[in-house]
Amino acid sequence: MPVTRPALFDPGLVSDLPEPAQRYFRYVIAPGARLSTVSEIDMVGELSLGTKGNPGYRRMRARQMLCPYSGLVWRVEIGRGRMRVVGSDGLEGEHSWSRFWLFGLLPLVRAGNCRDHLRAAFGRLVGEAAFWAPAALLPQNGVVWEAVDEDTARATVSYHGLTQTVEIRVDAQGCPIWVLIPRWTDANADKVFRVQPFGGFLSEFCEFQGFTLPTRVEAGNFFGTQEYFPFYKARVRAIRFLYGEPKS
Repeated sequence: MPVTRPALFDPGLVSDLPEPAQRYFRYVIAPGARLSTVSEIDMVGELSLGTKGNPGYRRMRARQMLCPYSGLVWRVEIGRGRMRVVGSDGLEGEHSWSRFWLFGLLPLVRAGNCRDHLRAAFGRLVGEAAFWAPAALLPQNGVVWEAVDEDTARATVSYHGLTQTVEIRVDAQGCPIWVLIPRWTDANADKVFRVQPFGGFLSEFCEFQGFTLPTRVEAGNFFGTQEYFPFYKARVRAIRFLYGEPKS
């Protein structure tokens, strides 16, 4: 069966959007770029398994498959030697999981198979689509956009009973500076699921198959507050776009 090639980007597709959203798309997607939404990302960086006061960052290397809006798989190796942790976060359809092991043998985290975890994973998927699969946020995919202020736009994504918003702040040229989602999470002192601000800063943009994307991302919980702690610091080595369109 032949592979269907995605459409090409025409800036006219975003001419009815709020001005900061237009600026964003015209910066991150080149005219004529194939509107692929399935991306494979190789990354290295640092990940904290500690706290803001004692982060204890460890080296990480990971590969991620991002397929808005039906799924993602993030396979990661953290640390080395006796403290090496391996595992994955993932979402596929209505199933999500977090599985991590010490030495690859002793289970450290086993979570998923519940609505709360699925909602949290969907938030991550939408947030990361904003900077590593931006074609998925085009209005032709059913995404609703509104202006927050003159440099910030908010997109609302709905998929199979799940709804997630993402705010994107851009500079004068349209380059995204930061991304923020109100995320459903239990990453708090009470270990109770609730909505909390999650987000991060984007920098060092490079071109990948017609998309201009960040190769440095620092993100964490309570973004925009004094409690913000960037536990995730990634440096992208490669991004490859595969043919695909957002699942509906």
